[in-house]
Amino acid sequence: MDNKELYKQFENVDFGEILFDEPMKNHTSFKIGGPADIMIIPSSEGEIVESIKFCRNNNIKYFVMGNGTNLLVKDSGIRGVVIKIGKGFDDIDIVEDKLLCQSGALLSLVGKQALKNSLRGFEFASGIPGTVGGAITMNAGAYGGEMKDIVTKVRVLDKDNNILELNNEQMDFRYRGSKVVDEGLIVLSVEFQLEKGNYSMIEEKMRDLAFQRKSKQPLELPSGGSTFKRPVGHYAGKLIDDAGLRGVRFRDAQVSEKHCGFVVNRGEATFEEVYTLINTVQKIVRDKYDVVLEPEIKIIGD
Repeated sequence: MDNKELYKQFENVDFGEILFDEPMKNHTSFKIGGPADIMIIPSSEGEIVESIKFCRNNNIKYFVMGNGTNLLVKDSGIRGVVIKIGKGFDDIDIVEDKLLCQSGALLSLVGKQALKNSLRGFEFASGIPGTVGGAITMNAGAYGGEMKDIVTKVRVLDKDNNILELNNEQMDFRYRGSKVVDEGLIVLSVEFQLEKGNYSMIEEKMRDLAFQRKSKQPLELPSGGSTFKRPVGHYAGKLIDDAGLRGVRFRDAQVSEKHCGFVVNRGEATFEEVYTLINTVQKIVRDKYDVVLEPEIKIIGD
């Protein structure tokens, strides 16, 4: 299907905001990526479901994203449709000690609502720069906490266009994975079970974790977050540092001098520059320590 034919199919649909030839670098924290043929930004569950049904029924390739904080998109961009679940589908409701969140809600804003209502248990996630949907998909975690610790229910769309409600056990949460990954599910909304706590103590813990994150991670530069998963029995950042790769640079892509587990964009880095550097790091660490570093960031594009 050529672009003109694809565009024509989306001229008269009502799935929310629809953008054509949209640069992905404007939608990823890496600030890298060529154009998506079509980007849909839905603002309701119905628009999400109908846009995905439309793509499936018409054999149109599609990709669902959140805030783009762990994506490395190719310079050639993405053919087909990108469905961005974020602003506009980000309601947060509180019922006693439960937080009910649409999947586009930013974790930082969920954390603020938890604090405002003196609910503890979400502190670990309040500084993770992503959406609820993305966090559930990858069982995001930090500072000793993971999504699996606080999730009670997840509402999803399955591959047969059925909306299901899964409990914690049914989600098959594990390190950087879940049933969402296994079965290609789309997260629609989530229920978190928190606990009543002391406002000042919650605020202090969030402030402490934010300070740790800022002092140890290169938040001042574009990146996709932690570049590599934690290898069993090791820490990726330490292996990279021990291999003498701190600060090593390939054009505008660089291993962070602050935290070696991050590859950062020093200015106008391209996909190829970042990808080349990631491969170089993997090869050197494998040759020196016989450890395979598996990317934590998701590489997409055509």
